[in-house]
Order: sequence, then C-alpha cells, then structure tokens
Amino acid sequence: MASSPTTSSSQSPRPPRPPRPNLAFRRLRGQRSPGEFAAAVRRAAREIDERVSCDARYIGRVEAGEIRCPNYAYERVFLHMFPGRTLTDLGFVPRSAVRGRGARTAEVAPAPRTTSPLSAPHETDGAYEPYVTTHDPYASYEPHEPHDPHEIDDQNHEESDVQRRAFMSGGTATVAAASLGPWGLAFGGTAEAAPRSVRRAGEAEAGALEEAVRKIRLLDDRHGADGLYRRAAAPLRAAYALLDAGAARQATTERLHTGAGELAISVGWLAHDSGRFDDARSHYAEALATARVARDPALEAHAFCNTSFLARDAGRPREAVRAAQAAQYAARPLGSARLLSLLALREAGGWAGLADRTGCEQALTRAQALYGRGPCDADPEWMSFYGDAELAGLEAQCWSTLGDWQRAAHQARRATRLQDPHFTRNLALYTAELADDLARAGHPDEAAAAGLRVLDLLDEVQSSRVQTMLAGTARVLLPHRRASGVSAFLERHRALPRPA
Repeated sequence: MASSPTTSSSQSPRPPRPPRPNLAFRRLRGQRSPGEFAAAVRRAAREIDERVSCDARYIGRVEAGEIRCPNYAYERVFLHMFPGRTLTDLGFVPRSAVRGRGARTAEVAPAPRTTSPLSAPHETDGAYEPYVTTHDPYASYEPHEPHDPHEIDDQNHEESDVQRRAFMSGGTATVAAASLGPWGLAFGGTAEAAPRSVRRAGEAEAGALEEAVRKIRLLDDRHGADGLYRRAAAPLRAAYALLDAGAARQATTERLHTGAGELAISVGWLAHDSGRFDDARSHYAEALATARVARDPALEAHAFCNTSFLARDAGRPREAVRAAQAAQYAARPLGSARLLSLLALREAGGWAGLADRTGCEQALTRAQALYGRGPCDADPEWMSFYGDAELAGLEAQCWSTLGDWQRAAHQARRATRLQDPHFTRNLALYTAELADDLARAGHPDEAAAAGLRVLDLLDEVQSSRVQTMLAGTARVLLPHRRASGVSAFLERHRALPRPA
C-alpha cells in the first residue's frame, strides 16, 4: 500500500501535545467566576468599540491551555483590561509559535483558502489578513467566517503561499483602499505590495481615505483617544501607500495629499490625547511635510495648529506661540474667521504658559472678535468641534494656566453647559477642567461633585488627558477629604484601574 503524502513507512505521526494550563490567566481572574469574568471581558470590549462573544466556556478553554494565543480582537480587549502587560504576561504563547510556516506539522496540513476578500464584498476586507508577510497586530476577525472565532491554534494556518501570492499580485491602490474600508482595520502588508502595483488610485480610493478621517474624528469625539490610537496606524500606512501608487488625475492627487495629511493629523491627535507626545510630534511633522509638498495652506495651518497645542501640553510654550503664529500666517488667505479665531486661542495658550498675561489677554480678545464674525463656507470641515463650548473651554485652560482659578471655573462651567452631550469626550474634558479649577479655587464640595460626574462618563470615554486631570484634582482634594462629597469622589477615583 502506497504511503500517504504526509506519512512515510519510516516515520510515524507524533502524538498531539497535551495542553498546558494557563495559570497566569487564572490568577488574573481572581475570585470571579468564569461567567463573571466573561461578562467583564464583554464590557471591556464595548469600551474600545470591539465585539467579542466571550462566555464561561471560552474562559475555561483559555485557562485549560486549549487556546494558546487569542485572536486579534481578544488580544486588544485583554491588553485594554490589563494595561502594561503583554500576551506573554497573560500566559499566552507568542503568535509566531501557533501560526504560519513555523507552526505547521506534517500531520496537519489543511487545504489553503484561496478566496480573496477583495472579491468577496460580503466579508470584511482583510479581516483575517492571510495575505500579508508582515501582519498588523490590530486587525480584527470577520464574525461570519466558518471556523472558530475564539482562537488561533495549530490548525489555523491562514498564511498559505497561494494566498500570499494572490495578495502580492494585487494593485497597491486596491489593497490600500480596501484597508481603509470599514474604518481601517487594515492590512499590514500594503507597503510590501507597492513594487508590484498594477493600477493607480482613483476617486473611490480618495473617497475612502476621506471617510476614514471622518470616522476617526467621530469615534474620538464620542469615546476618546486611548482605545483608538493603535488601531489607526494601519489606515495611515495605507493612505501613504495610496500616495506612492499615484493617481491619473491631478485633482485626485491633491485629494490624496490632503486626505493623507489630515489622517496623519488625526492619528497624531489620538497619540497626543493619549499622552504619547513623541508619536504625536512625529505625525504632525509628517502632515506638515505633506502640506508643504502639496502646497496646501489649509493643511499647513491645521498641522501648525495641532503642533502648537502639543507644544503647550508638552511644556514648550514659546514653541506653542511660534507654531500658532505660523498657522495664522498660512490661514490668512483662506478667508475663515473661525479658523483664525481658533489659532488665536492656540497662541493665547502659549502666552499663558509663558506667564505673559497681557499677551494672553490680547490673543483672547482677538479670538473672541474673530469668532463673533460667525461661520462661513470657507471654514474647514475638521473644525466642526469648534463652537461656543470649545471657545469657553480653551479660554478656561488659559486662565487656569495663569492661576486665575475663579475665571477659569466660570468659563469651564459655561463650556459644560454649552457642550452637546453627544460629544462625550469633550463633556468629560470640560467637566474635569471645572473640577480641577473649583478644587484650586477653594470649593472642594463643588469640585468633588464635578469629579463624580466625570467618573460616571469614564465608562464611555478613554482619554489619558481626562484621567491625568482627575488625578491632579484628587491630589488637591486630599486634604479636604472630610468635606461633603469629597470622600466619595476620592474612594471612587482610588478604585479606578491603574496601569501596571
């Protein structure tokens, strides 16, 4: 009898390895039952806009060692639940040990899937990223796939040579546009495909890029930056791959430059708001370079605007002033009074950081006068956040930096009353500003009440900026812990999960 392709007469199959219990993961569950812990996993997933169908059975399989490495969706959730830890710290094995050629055995050789997601419109493009040689660790799984969505095990060999060749023969523009699709849970292999591009970017790709920018801004407005930043890296890579692919029409090229630059600014802001200042500075510089190459004054003004804001937060107030003034110079020909108003506020923040009260007040006066001219058609799309509430909130920050706590609290209170409650992140930010200003102005009871309102919003908002402000407020209120409401705020704040 002829031997099979995978087994010869001189080599018998190796017995399967027994699973090794995941004791580290079991310790993290603590006193909670598997069902209670599964519910906590599902809550954490909702906090970062992820979807997982976790139940007690899944937790049991992880603890028994049957699931040696979670899929990317579960990875994001676990790392969100236990910040500062890696998958190895959680008891899982490296992904390289359970997928790809290194994990294949002679006994198990499933037939490769050859259907490309580029030709399957009902599936999420790239959800399993089987086509990439350098995979993006933030892609998610398509829930409609036939195999078990809970795990990557020794039999899930997604990276077949047939599929990899199918990807490499596709056009860069096509792949990049697909990766920008449902908000950019993107392929990681866009750059690898560039040398074999077969067609240029067109209107559809430019539109996908612009829509990705809008989606990121909307998610940030509602939920804050912390759960979004790392997921936004892949769409940004795809955007610059589109630029490398080029476009047949000059108008499309201009849209691609603007879209890539705006996306770099949006990703930079996610880094900025989550406390990754060096990353933010790099993204803003990338956007500024894109603006200069494209000779796009609107993009240049936006990049300088955010650079000024970052410089202020990073403790470089003189740079904040210079960047804001450069932004105003770029923006003057655009005809948007509201844009010039915002840039004057950025300049005011820099002057406040330099303790120059006169310079700050002059810039604030200019900002208010320009804002009073009203909106116009020349106002950039990205300025949709700038309204009465933002004007009051930024002025509150200036007075706070100058140490005028009463005026700061007055403006922060105005900001909270004027803010549209649908923009949860900004509401949390202005309320945190109010709590801190009230605490420093000598109103501990009012500060604690405001702080408790912020804590209520943290179920929906993930922003390192807001949490840092709350920590400062808690320190100020500590000597007043006997005051009405202060102890309740301090206890709830103390119970917040801390980075490991």
